[in-house]
Amino acid sequence: MQKEERFEITDSEWEVMRVVWTSTKATSKEIIQVLQEKKAWKPATTKTFIGRLVKKGALNTETTGNKFIYSAAVSERESLQALKAGFFDHICNTAVGKTIADLIKEATLSYDDLSMLEEVLQAKKKDAVETIICNCVPGQCHCKENHNMDCHKKECL
Repeated sequence: MQKEERFEITDSEWEVMRVVWTSTKATSKEIIQVLQEKKAWKPATTKTFIGRLVKKGALNTETTGNKFIYSAAVSERESLQALKAGFFDHICNTAVGKTIADLIKEATLSYDDLSMLEEVLQAKKKDAVETIICNCVPGQCHCKENHNMDCHKKECL
């Protein structure tokens, strides 16, 4: 099967990957069983996502008898790093702070998590800037309407 060089994992594919990351190795039957319980997916749905992940190169396949055994070709850490790396590319620079704040508001966090965040924020203050400049191209900028922030770019003023 032809593998794609660079890939993005969809939300549904993440569900399959999480099963494989947890199990290290899993048969399609094992993956199907977990996702039937968690998501009420039909076996064909899960098999479709497994096939896509194999084609993308995210899952390795080995054959034992008449069973396919799947293992992750990329670690969960690597996948999270890739996801995180592209996250801010999709939003305006002026919206990053509010987006992070919104994510924190929606997350369930432990006291240890909060302590870690406080440390990161304290360290980040050393590198903070007075004003964030919009990175939108003309025709994309909605800083004022969407984020109640001024763009600070000539073309948007």
